[in-house]
Amino acid sequence: MAQVNMLDAKTHLSRLVDAIERGEETEVIIARNGKPAARLVPIETKPDVSKRLGLLAGKYPDMSLEEFNEHDAEIEALFKGKDDEGW
Repeated sequence: MAQVNMLDAKTHLSRLVDAIERGEETEVIIARNGKPAARLVPIETKPDVSKRLGLLAGKYPDMSLEEFNEHDAEIEALFKGKDDEGW
């Protein structure tokens, strides 16, 4: 934890923020007339849960590869535009 006076904080704000972002400092205390007045700390970010693997684990029954591929011919026919008559 570093402590800087107000003038140094104003002069070197970019460097102080860079040190916080890189993790070199966990917090910087900004002092006025030698007394702590403010704290510069990193913003806590929430983890990106949109790409979390296994989110639906256990919610659907297990299925074999054969069961998964069971309807491939029907799906292929739908994409190719063929109906039961074969055109």
